[in-house]
Amino acid sequence: MLKFKNVTKVFNGPQGEVVALSDVSFTVEPGEVVAIRGPSGCGKSTLLLTAGTLLRPTEGDVRVGETNPYALTPNGRSALRSETIGFVFQQFHLVPYLSVLDNVLLPSVVKKTADAKERAHQLLNRFGMDHRAHHVPAQLSIGERQRTALARALFNGPKLLLADEPTGNLDPENGEIVLHALKTFAEEGGAVLLVTHDTTDCATRTLQMKNGSLI
Repeated sequence: MLKFKNVTKVFNGPQGEVVALSDVSFTVEPGEVVAIRGPSGCGKSTLLLTAGTLLRPTEGDVRVGETNPYALTPNGRSALRSETIGFVFQQFHLVPYLSVLDNVLLPSVVKKTADAKERAHQLLNRFGMDHRAHHVPAQLSIGERQRTALARALFNGPKLLLADEPTGNLDPENGEIVLHALKTFAEEGGAVLLVTHDTTDCATRTLQMKNGSLI
């Protein structure tokens, strides 16, 4: 579902070039939760943004399914993201002035979905959030915000979930809810790439990263 082949990403900094990714190769197959571990600044976030079709690599090949997203137009990449990829971030990225329900419905703005509200309520009910449907994010606990973000990520039925430290701000109970959801998504045929500082029992494979390389 996701393939990196000899991917390198170089940024031009004030003191010269910064190599954020160096000759990175790996795959994530349907049914897998692949965890990328490593210290801050090792390139994990750059890797995730590149996988999410948001950051063009300097060299190498990225495939989402059979598609090279960086050979598409910007609109084509946007369509691929909305149809194929779900994002779960540590900071949630909920729209503060929208209700929980409308935050979950946001993907339907890009990709029209039949029975969108019914699907949104089903996802909120799955994560114990239906009673909060008309609250705004500021009225939610941190765990409730992450569960809302997870429901939004799953709304369009993605094939690939990209998760950036999704339990980093959560208590153990809410962290377990999120990890269980990622594991269930993979067991149902999805693919998960999980970036984390910590070990996680839900991962089928764990890859270690250091200084922009997988070691």
